Amino acid sequence: MKSIGIVQFPGTNCDRDVFQFAMQKGFQAEYLWHQDQRDLRKFEAVILPGGFSYGDYLRSGALAARAPVMNSVRDYSQAGGRVLGICNGFQILTESGLLPGALVKNEGLRFIDDWVSLRFENSSPLWCSSAMGQLRLPIAHGDGRFYAPTDELKAIEDEGLVWLRYLENPNGSLHDIAGLMNKNRNVVGLMPHPERAIALWMGSLDGWDFL
Repeated sequence: MKSIGIVQFPGTNCDRDVFQFAMQKGFQAEYLWHQDQRDLRKFEAVILPGGFSYGDYLRSGALAARAPVMNSVRDYSQAGGRVLGICNGFQILTESGLLPGALVKNEGLRFIDDWVSLRFENSSPLWCSSAMGQLRLPIAHGDGRFYAPTDELKAIEDEGLVWLRYLENPNGSLHDIAGLMNKNRNVVGLMPHPERAIALWMGSLDGWDFL
């Protein structure tokens, strides 16, 4: 059975949701502790779930990006391993340099808990390769506004690294960016929560194909 590693930091709170999602999809799920460094090559994918790592102290994701486990995640990604960051996980990937740009305070400086409409802008051969078009997922964040300097933003667009865009921008993200890929398309991140949209009783099935 293929395995998925789920990274836990102090303050992570969506790890159990992602664990159950992986199990429902037929994977063997395993937690990865933030203080550990190890060889991750046995995993089909590594996921950084949502939450408030280190209480969002300093900046969201900034302290988690410097945790020992991220050395292993970086090595894994550089070897072609699949990495997914959800919400706080996306923030950690940008803070660690595995994805470009940054996630900063929402416009209006308020936490947003809502459903949003999105579209896949570019496809990744390793993540949701067959899932294109529009979808509906929930968000829950206070630091979800994507920002990058003008030259970096141009490079992101020119290289087709925008994975998902908001159809109605909820937080002021530049270019309506809701999710990104790295240049190799194996590391992806998004602010919405696909693990909260995998059953009709949740309100949507649009998250099901993210694993």
